Amino acid sequence: MEKSVFGIQTGLLGVWGHNEFRMSNKMAFRSEIGLDTGFWGGDFYEEDGFLMTPVIAIEPRWYYNLNKRASKEKRIDGNSANFLSLRITYHPDWFVISNQDANVVKDISIVPTWGLRRNLGQHFNFETGAGLGYVYYFAEDAGLSENEGEVILAILLKIGYIRFLLY
Repeated sequence: MEKSVFGIQTGLLGVWGHNEFRMSNKMAFRSEIGLDTGFWGGDFYEEDGFLMTPVIAIEPRWYYNLNKRASKEKRIDGNSANFLSLRITYHPDWFVISNQDANVVKDISIVPTWGLRRNLGQHFNFETGAGLGYVYYFAEDAGLSENEGEVILAILLKIGYIRFLLY
């Protein structure tokens, strides 16, 4: 387990910077800030649209198969292993980058997630995973009638550049 990993990642739905620091031999704490992306279109909309909005996330991760990968002489640098996590995200209503006039409703979500990280060369990696969780929308703050929550399926697919920091 690395002492600290810093990186930038991108996927189909955004770009994010993150830091992950070791809490124990198999546990890490990940913090992340970035821009999530959304798209809309179809018969119900006059024009197709896209937006990017800030997101802040924290995520304790348990890399449960580090020892197994190491015993098989597979790479574990950069915390390259399978993980279970509890991902907590917050979308504040700070700003929106969009090709349309768009607003964002603040929300917070909690998603237990299974995933894996693998290295691609020396400083590149990819992550994939999925989880089922809950999101709560602060709709009243945006002028809507009532706040609401719902169950969500979160899919993770990212590729990125990482640096190991030793401190």
